[in-house]
Amino acid sequence: MTILNDTLNVLQDKMDMIKISDQENLCLVGPVKLPIKQGDFSATFNWYSWLKVDAMESKEEVIASITNSRLAFGQQSSALVYGDFANEDDALIRMHSICHTGDIFGSQRCDCGYQLHESMKMIVEHGCGAIFYLADHEGRGIGLFSKSLAYLLQENGYDTVEANQALGFEDDTRSYEEAIRVLEALREKPVTLITNNPKKLEALKAHGLLADHHVPLWGGMTDTNRFYLETKVQKSGHIKESTLNS
Repeated sequence: MTILNDTLNVLQDKMDMIKISDQENLCLVGPVKLPIKQGDFSATFNWYSWLKVDAMESKEEVIASITNSRLAFGQQSSALVYGDFANEDDALIRMHSICHTGDIFGSQRCDCGYQLHESMKMIVEHGCGAIFYLADHEGRGIGLFSKSLAYLLQENGYDTVEANQALGFEDDTRSYEEAIRVLEALREKPVTLITNNPKKLEALKAHGLLADHHVPLWGGMTDTNRFYLETKVQKSGHIKESTLNS
């Protein structure tokens, strides 16, 4: 595929190669202006997306390969950035795992959609921050089809941890390494994490990226997700306190 020079000039200026190993890079694309409206809430974010590529591939080769890469049959992650993210002293971030049912359909079996939309509002009200939307995290890393099987087990008395384990998975197989590499490329200063999940806190602390507290995000409880939220606390160690000292 031949790419015109004008096209290359526009695109390559918005691409950044982030080394993750001798064999692989993350190709980060952005920012793209993304106006968002949800009910009464509206704001314009800067949107980034990234793709794992061979370390030897140039930006031009990545662009030329996309028509044959069948990217629509996989999923790519994103970041929504608000404010002067690189330079502000205090920034909120959310590492949000994709939830097809909660984020898109508004499912009340979980609190994921609530957390995503509330995080956007919190970041805009704070004035600076980013949401990392992690596409390979569906069902705590088991994928959408496997999640549908886990939901069937949950309808027959299993909790979320028991259902994943009954299917042969660990309770939580998610990795935050790629998102942290992108975060490091976008910002060098510490961040404050919007989360109830201690595993996310530890992942960032291991990279020296976390301030000495987090911001909890509880809410959206319904009769249909009460058991799910209680399991998060009792079996996955989710935190209810407002601060976590380092």
